[in-house]
Amino acid sequence: MGFLDNSGDIILDAVLTDLGRKRLAEGNGRFRIDKFAFGDDEIDYGLYDKNNTSGSAYYDLSILQTPVLEAFTNNMSSMKSRLISYTSNDLLYLPIVALKNSGDSAIYGGTPAINSHLVLVDEQTVNALTNNSNALAQGILNGYQPTKGINLVATDQGLNTSELSPDEVIDPSLLETQYFVQIDNRLGSIQPSLGESDSEAFTPTSIDDDNIATYIFTADDESGVVTEIAPSAASAIVGPRGTRVSFKLASSLDLKTNTFLFTQIGSIGTVAVTSGTKTLAAANHRFIDSTVRVTGVSTGYSLDIPVRFIKDIS
Repeated sequence: MGFLDNSGDIILDAVLTDLGRKRLAEGNGRFRIDKFAFGDDEIDYGLYDKNNTSGSAYYDLSILQTPVLEAFTNNMSSMKSRLISYTSNDLLYLPIVALKNSGDSAIYGGTPAINSHLVLVDEQTVNALTNNSNALAQGILNGYQPTKGINLVATDQGLNTSELSPDEVIDPSLLETQYFVQIDNRLGSIQPSLGESDSEAFTPTSIDDDNIATYIFTADDESGVVTEIAPSAASAIVGPRGTRVSFKLASSLDLKTNTFLFTQIGSIGTVAVTSGTKTLAAANHRFIDSTVRVTGVSTGYSLDIPVRFIKDIS
């Protein structure tokens, strides 16, 4: 990975997706580019200086000369915010996807703060932190039996501005009705937030060569993952609301049954984890930090949600 020299000519650097490279390698004529996307995650548009004393030609010079990374193929590292076009030229606000950090979707609030959703991967770990009412503290998910817990992960989409009333209906062109949800398939899978059986795990649409599983959810499907946000509902969005994505996480079989991945890509605990009156000491657990990415299909806006998988090793 390197930087492109953009001090002179305009350079367009493009790479194929994992599926595109697969189709090209097959050599059977099925390879055809029918979709593409642009991104400029490195650019800070705050550098635009309309007060530059050298004149208007210099207002955006710092932006145009910002080094840009070469395109690379890791889909979890590139193009977090894609460029989009709108036909309307009077839009004052664009939608975002924000983490709903409250209620049963709050992140773990222990001291010191970990600022992540915690996923307990096996029965021993769940028992170590389950209190007398068979419940886990906010931000701690039961990855061993997801239906046994009420905690989940949720994101809200909409216009996050107090200058517009949440009672206003969001413009249809700004409303997300379909999402990609991506997770490291070695670590876990996506489960329904209201499922009654742990066998109801969703099947990923695809799993790429980096073991990233992609799930696609739509507002009108039967998964219940994508729902509308009522104006009166508690939300991470203060202005007009769009849709909410909510789901639970199940730990993978590898995390449930052995410690190999915790040794290879994880670490020994650095802080104790507390749930009610129960505490799992730092020295008695290992963890793996990862992310779950939620991306709106229409706007390309994405949010990386930190997730920590925890295993009791005492």
